[in-house]
Amino acid sequence: MTTLPIHAVLPDLLQALRDRTACVLIAPPGAGKTTAVAPALLGEPWCDGTVILLSPRRVAARAAAERMAEMLGEKAGETIGYVTRLDTKRSGRTRVLVMTEAIFVSSILSDPELPGVSAVLFDEAHERHLDSDLGLALALETREVLRDDLRVVVMSATIDGTRFARLLGSDAPVIESEGKSWPLAIRWRGALPDQRIEDAVTSAILAAWREEDGDILAFLPGVREIDRAAERLAEKLPTALVLPLHGQCEPAAQRTAIRRDPQGRRRVVLSTAIAETSLTLDGVSVVVDCGLSRRAEFDKAAGVTRLVTHRASRASAAQRAGRAARQQPGTAYRLWEEAGHAGRPEFDPPEMLTSDLAPLTLSLAQWGAGDPAAMPWLDPPPPPALDAARSQLAALGALDAEGRITPFGREMASLPLDPAQAAMVLRAADFGAENVAARLALLLQERGLGGRSEDLAQRLARWESDRSARAQASRRLADGWSRRASALVKARRDDGAQDVARDVAKDTAGGDVPVGVLLALGRPDMVARRRDASGETWLSAGGRGYILDPTSPLASRDWMVIGDAQGQAKGARILSGASLEPSEVETWLAERIERRSILRWNEAEGRVEARQQRRLGAITLASGPDPSPDPDAIAAFLLDRVREKGLALVPFGKSSLSLLRRARFAGLSALGEEAMLADLDTWLGPLVGRRLDAIDKGALHAALLGRLTWDDLQVLERLAPAEFRSPAGSSHAIDYEDEGGPSVEVRVQGLFGLDSHPTFGQPPQPLLLKLTSPAGRPIQTTRDLPGFWRGSWRDVQRDMKGRYPRHRWPDEPWAEDPSLKTRNAFEASRRR
Repeated sequence: MTTLPIHAVLPDLLQALRDRTACVLIAPPGAGKTTAVAPALLGEPWCDGTVILLSPRRVAARAAAERMAEMLGEKAGETIGYVTRLDTKRSGRTRVLVMTEAIFVSSILSDPELPGVSAVLFDEAHERHLDSDLGLALALETREVLRDDLRVVVMSATIDGTRFARLLGSDAPVIESEGKSWPLAIRWRGALPDQRIEDAVTSAILAAWREEDGDILAFLPGVREIDRAAERLAEKLPTALVLPLHGQCEPAAQRTAIRRDPQGRRRVVLSTAIAETSLTLDGVSVVVDCGLSRRAEFDKAAGVTRLVTHRASRASAAQRAGRAARQQPGTAYRLWEEAGHAGRPEFDPPEMLTSDLAPLTLSLAQWGAGDPAAMPWLDPPPPPALDAARSQLAALGALDAEGRITPFGREMASLPLDPAQAAMVLRAADFGAENVAARLALLLQERGLGGRSEDLAQRLARWESDRSARAQASRRLADGWSRRASALVKARRDDGAQDVARDVAKDTAGGDVPVGVLLALGRPDMVARRRDASGETWLSAGGRGYILDPTSPLASRDWMVIGDAQGQAKGARILSGASLEPSEVETWLAERIERRSILRWNEAEGRVEARQQRRLGAITLASGPDPSPDPDAIAAFLLDRVREKGLALVPFGKSSLSLLRRARFAGLSALGEEAMLADLDTWLGPLVGRRLDAIDKGALHAALLGRLTWDDLQVLERLAPAEFRSPAGSSHAIDYEDEGGPSVEVRVQGLFGLDSHPTFGQPPQPLLLKLTSPAGRPIQTTRDLPGFWRGSWRDVQRDMKGRYPRHRWPDEPWAEDPSLKTRNAFEASRRR
């Protein structure tokens, strides 16, 4: 038996698990943790059941099980078995069961006690997949509440062991293994921004083919880049054995890519990040790393999960390069500059922070977690993402108003599908169409099934006629979902629940449920209508805009349901969908079509327009004038417009404007703009009808006065009087908006006899006097009336005597009696 570095620390690990129920194992790539730890536990006295080993990917799970079985001289399915979604090998003899993280989550949710399970091993925990974090949280709660004998082991090459140990509790030790160290050379080839990634990778592979020995493993971000690189290599390296390795490959093709060629031919393996960890590719001594990774991220604005290409983290780059030195000295070609390496992120972000949390939220509701934040998380789920997930699940009918799981939500949670797809299959079962819906759900998950057409109906038809092993395994999986959904609906009917939707289908459709309708059952917000003649731009019922390739078979259709999209929230590109006929929209989606009155502002006419619309979410089906709009709705609309645009929209009269200016000068907050906008419903609401300009100005002034208390009115008169009364007895409104400060315009004769400057307010402030001629023309502006009389008055007097000889222009105006009368009239009044 080959001795691996992990064997040196296995005694410590076994002793730790005899004394405690948890530990952390840190072991470098190639140390043997994936294949050696689980079998070593089987002879322990506490281990009388199954050891579950969790793997992040199907390919790695199957390869690990087959390697362990081979080491025991057995075939997979005997002592060592595996469970993946499309492929399972286990028996009554199976003691070590390798499974993907998602399948483990489903298992523990179905039976939290994990009967017959002695230990759960979380391999490659550093990848921080959503199902891994959730599975670990659930396993720790099971150990805490139900199974104090359950062993939990977290394993990885690159994790913060102390942080994980703190999460595991029970004084969990951190055990570290040395790795088998082979020399690794790094060659930095740099990047050419204008070169396509598949061309850069092909160029590096050709260089490595000439300069190095051994098989070559090249990392590319996705399947399309792999296919393009394979086409180029077929032309430039016709003798090479070029093998793809990604999740869409058949299991047999994946095995071929992992193992040495039986005929000894040199291989070039083109892989996604699937080969980054967990897998050892026999014979590989050269790695070509494009430096990119493609991750699924949830776009909250668009409501879709999209694939986003990022620079690979330093940890990922180290894992990739390490594939070259697992079995012998190796070389890694990196297609970026060494100087820029330190600027890459240290680790990829946990999926908890970037993924759609609707599946996790539904799982937690099924688990009965009242407060998700109280669960044992390494990184807790972000509250905004949880809120968005709860809203989505409530719209699907999975959660009630208090956030508790509903009976329908329990049905959804019992299917190994994301919430939208589970809802689709279950509602399709009400129509008797669960089989097609289940296959449609699998098409959305498994890229490449049925080809790559955007039209899901076309892909479904092609898949039905596909006789490949992958296609047949996929159909068996979908059929299992279908049978499960049918059984759930039957149980519901046996309990007396009615299927209204099934009755509607019989009454209105009278036939098979269209593929587009099935898709809409789980994602009603993704129903979309074409917006232009080319079919390039689309609007969804959820209000988002999407873009479709005009050459797509769906571009000529008026309606579709979007199955998958990628890109930014505004203008995400449609990757798949199913068409709908207009009549199908009216028939099958009738319960979602609503009539509503829409109000909008007519800027040209300065009024509210009321229109009646038939809408499917954000999509307007028909629109016309509303003959009898709701007056309360119009009033509320107008008030909202005032809140948005400000009080300038309110038609205040002259007296109201004066009152507002005085109140603001006096500092009375009740008539300040902020307070008035905050209390708009109280003082303006009762006055609003269908037009703002029709508000009665007298009633409006009374409403403003009504906001002032008796004390406010006293303050107003003391600090900001409405008018100035001249010595001649004339009244003049004080302008509180003047740039120079509060001012008053008054004829100079009205101030005769006054030898002190007029003031206002407390403490007294000088009033800005705008002195005019008898004709009302400006003469002088002053805040010092005595100084004016004894200063520039002489010049004014000389000029005014010539212009207005009938009026008085005395040498000492401060000593004269005030009067606005002409000289003769003034003298006559004195004689009387």
